[in-house]
Amino acid sequence: MAGKTLIVIGGGAAGFFCAVNAARMSPGLKVKILEKSSKLLAKVRVSGGGRCNVTHACFDITEMAKRYPRGKNFVKRSFHRFFTTDTINWFEERGVKIKAEKDGRMFPVTDNSESIINCLLREADKYGVEVVLGATVTGVRQQVAGGRLQVPENGLQFASGFIVETDKGDMQADYVCIASGGFPKKEQYDWLRNLPHTIVPPTPSLFTFNALSHPITKLMGVAVEEAEVKISSLKQKEKGPLLITHWGLSGPAVIRLSAWLARELEALHYKAEVLINWLPEFNENSFRDYIIGFRDRNGSINLRSRSPFGLPQRLWEFLLGESGVGDQKWAELSSVQQNKMIKNLVAYSIQISGKTTFKEEFVTAGGITLSEVDPDTMQSRLLPGLYFAGEILDVDGITGGYNFQHAWTSGFNAAVSIAGVSGERISWTT
Repeated sequence: MAGKTLIVIGGGAAGFFCAVNAARMSPGLKVKILEKSSKLLAKVRVSGGGRCNVTHACFDITEMAKRYPRGKNFVKRSFHRFFTTDTINWFEERGVKIKAEKDGRMFPVTDNSESIINCLLREADKYGVEVVLGATVTGVRQQVAGGRLQVPENGLQFASGFIVETDKGDMQADYVCIASGGFPKKEQYDWLRNLPHTIVPPTPSLFTFNALSHPITKLMGVAVEEAEVKISSLKQKEKGPLLITHWGLSGPAVIRLSAWLARELEALHYKAEVLINWLPEFNENSFRDYIIGFRDRNGSINLRSRSPFGLPQRLWEFLLGESGVGDQKWAELSSVQQNKMIKNLVAYSIQISGKTTFKEEFVTAGGITLSEVDPDTMQSRLLPGLYFAGEILDVDGITGGYNFQHAWTSGFNAAVSIAGVSGERISWTT
């Protein structure tokens, strides 16, 4: 049926992907994107240091789903309709080739996020998507058929369309896709108050750890390729690169741990003991056994002359100082010094007292309750014609391209559903 209108709220990755694909697959559908800021695709632009971490080189749905601290089962279903290979092919069919790096992150071969942005903007222009900047949405309400809302026993609410309230006036739509991203405060979801959906209270995810008063911050800029990080009172561990900063600890190992423990760390008010294993191939017992033979082979060598375990020299000397080791040889190491050194190498303790947002990777846990949304179509289970995509949902992944993959998948799945019900012929081709 020609003349139908889709309004997408949010000009980010999920919103754009929904808009351009719905417009492409349903030629008679009028599509409009409302973006409250003056910039489109802001996170795409700054992601990955300006390169845009498009997705992750994981091609097994079950394995990929394990990278989502919240929403694992939801994305496991949604990925069956649009997955990493589909993302790569979609962009490559439009002239943007994607490459994989050693750690699995995937970027455009240009190493420039503008390649992704320009591709999406070209698609929007090609299929007549209208983009309205500086449009703040203040509410969404149902335009009820016959002026009366029907609420049957199963709770499903039927409407003949929607009114999107904005600071530029009210706008009518047959379909609405909310892709506004997540919000750090619960009251920022108040504009959704007229909808029958439940909000899981938001909390930050993907952040770094503050330890401003700890002497390790004097090593700012020192990076370790592989370390294991955990909170002493919790079971979750994460391995990966670790970076010492002037405010504390950062790097993928820390940031991923923050995602898994977002709720727990919030409950602790971001005050906790962090244990770092600088040599994650060892635990305390295995390293104790290893060090005996190592001392026998290197007894005449001065400990401070070189770092023997692949650690940066500055970090090695710092850990020796923390262990009470001075200018001495391995053979001269006392049992007390050795025990302290073992502890500091495989279970170094740092007290954290706060968090810092990880630049462009800021993500919130929380949002629309997943049980109220169909993962195959992204349509509301409570209100037909209403869709959700991206971070507005209670889905968040660890750093590494996982949140963008959820954005592409949810946006595409919503587009397919909208195009299918809009009465137009769905065209899957470019």
